[in-house]
Amino acid sequence: MTAARVRANYPEGKYHEHPALSATGAKRILKSPRTFDYWRTHPQPPKDEFDLGHAVHAKVLGVGAQIAVYPRDVLATNGAASTSAAKEWAAQQRAAGRVPVKRDVADKVNAMAEAVLGSTTARALLEQDGTPEATIFNTDPETGIDLRARFDFLPKRTGRRRIAVDLKTTTDASPAGFARAVARFRYDVQQPHYLHTYDPSGAPDLEFAFVAVESEPPHHVLVAALDSDFVSIGVTDAAHARRLFAECARSNTWPGYPDEVVLLKPPMFHVYDFQDAHNDDH
Repeated sequence: MTAARVRANYPEGKYHEHPALSATGAKRILKSPRTFDYWRTHPQPPKDEFDLGHAVHAKVLGVGAQIAVYPRDVLATNGAASTSAAKEWAAQQRAAGRVPVKRDVADKVNAMAEAVLGSTTARALLEQDGTPEATIFNTDPETGIDLRARFDFLPKRTGRRRIAVDLKTTTDASPAGFARAVARFRYDVQQPHYLHTYDPSGAPDLEFAFVAVESEPPHHVLVAALDSDFVSIGVTDAAHARRLFAECARSNTWPGYPDEVVLLKPPMFHVYDFQDAHNDDH
């Protein structure tokens, strides 16, 4: 199995409609197969935080849905986009492939993009010779399932070390804060899913980095790579997600949580809190 062909300018809507397992799907099925099945059969309406992320991606990468600013005359007197005129205008913009945002959000998008491009390290990664919004389809050699991935930025093969980039908007881009986001949103599963989809046999010249930008001023930027512990956890869970998807797809059963009495153990933070609270008793 070799590296898959890179598809540039692949329509975003068409990509998300494809039934192949994505990184988001892998994260959902790890929660439970029923969660995954519900997610894929019940498309969610756009959310403001997703619109912000899409808009920042488009501004930084130069591809994807561009923003469209709500005209003042369609907004409510308090500035909310809650009027019938605003909703109709927003629907028209989405149908045309644009992201509707209010003026303050547009200003925030510009400031966040400037912060990313103002980072020497982030800019150097994004100035590699490569493809933004690079779409990949492949087949997992172990399970036979179809896989898909959409790199924010994928450098071309040069025979030298190259680093794929994933751009994230976040509330906390400090090393400790973003590490928590990696664990919470399972970016550690996303990374191996992307790399495995690109080349299941491994691409030793291709590395992966996250560029995180805070959504509030001063829009701190962090360029981060995952350490060996994060990588080990992510690789194991990504492989488990592929096997689980294959098993559920073959049987067409998508179970939820156990339908029996489950014995609960206290999470470690609760144990530590208890120990700290009672240290003085000993």
